[in-house]
Amino acid sequence: MKNNWLTSLGPGLLFAGAAIGVSHLVQSTRAGADFGFGLLWALILVNIFKYPFFQYGPRYAMATGESLIDGYHKLGKGVLVMYFIITFATMFTIQAAVTIVTAGLAANLFGITTNATTWSIIITIVCFVLLLIGKYKLLDRVIKLIIIILTLSTLIAVSVAAFNNTQPLEFTQIFPSGTIEITFLIAFLGWMPAPLDISAWHSLWALEKQKDNHQNYDTKKSIFDFNVGFIGTLLLAICFVALGTFVMYHSGMQFDNSAGKFAQQLINLYTENLGSGTSIFITVAAFTTMFSTTLTTLDASPRSMARTTELLFQKNIKGNYIGWIVLLSIGTIIILTLFISNMKVMIEIATIISFLTAPFYAIANFILISSKHTPKEWHPSTAMKVFSYLGIIFLIGFSIWYLMNL
Repeated sequence: MKNNWLTSLGPGLLFAGAAIGVSHLVQSTRAGADFGFGLLWALILVNIFKYPFFQYGPRYAMATGESLIDGYHKLGKGVLVMYFIITFATMFTIQAAVTIVTAGLAANLFGITTNATTWSIIITIVCFVLLLIGKYKLLDRVIKLIIIILTLSTLIAVSVAAFNNTQPLEFTQIFPSGTIEITFLIAFLGWMPAPLDISAWHSLWALEKQKDNHQNYDTKKSIFDFNVGFIGTLLLAICFVALGTFVMYHSGMQFDNSAGKFAQQLINLYTENLGSGTSIFITVAAFTTMFSTTLTTLDASPRSMARTTELLFQKNIKGNYIGWIVLLSIGTIIILTLFISNMKVMIEIATIISFLTAPFYAIANFILISSKHTPKEWHPSTAMKVFSYLGIIFLIGFSIWYLMNL
């Protein structure tokens, strides 16, 4: 097989596929629309301070041959139980949040029905079937094309929007005040660039890549792979903030809370700059991006929960992975049926919970990568240790600050 850098990528782009969804299409665009470039400080800082803990996922997996979840078990059963509780408590809301945005885009793209609940059920069933048929190999192949399509369309849209912009650029940074603004900030940070539990997912994907790849997918390649995906998510997040700023900031426009209307507004952000003739291409790009996120998360949570239950009960459970997918699918549909009318609230709940639970993943990942369970050659450097300590302080500090301002 011919060796090239694209075929060596995989889990890093799955990370990007999971990350470039609600946090970018919804939260980053909304940040630009409401605050202009005023929250760039938050976007950049949270990416810097979360970086080490995300990177420890593939680093640990390739250095030890096991996932972070196995590592949590080695730190103590209590750590693994805590991981199980947090994942179980958040996975349904996370899946519902990404599915509802995908449903809104599907309604605009296919036009068969505008009922978001119907589309959510259809999308969940399709993702379920695809995972049963294609498994990891399907994710690995499809995600590369999707990321390329979204990246190109977004870069073009932002470039045209910047060229057409007649307002002076304002880069004054804003520190939110008041319950509504603070709530949005924490929600923005929660999934920027992604919730920290993706580090555990990434470790599982890295192991799958190593199994499926005929080439030598080692620790260095996995970290390079991750860095490509991570840097890509950061740059695209800035692009989405810019897009929201150029088109909606100071315009008096606000995003709608319903999935269908929000999706149409999002598509309009592109078509106003690229021309109405590009509507179908932009809709396809946005839909495939959110569909990939929905597909990825529907695979990742059950995959991680299956491994967790195997470790907790110390035995292989037949149909474990499929059972968790079925449970997640049913739970997601129930949540969407009950709370379908307010997409904004659903997303805020999911993202805030993710931010408040982030310190657990940060501390657990740092302790594990620095412990006897990781070969010394792959322990963090002094610089990474400093970033890790600062990141933990950042995550805990903002969580306390948010809870004090409720």
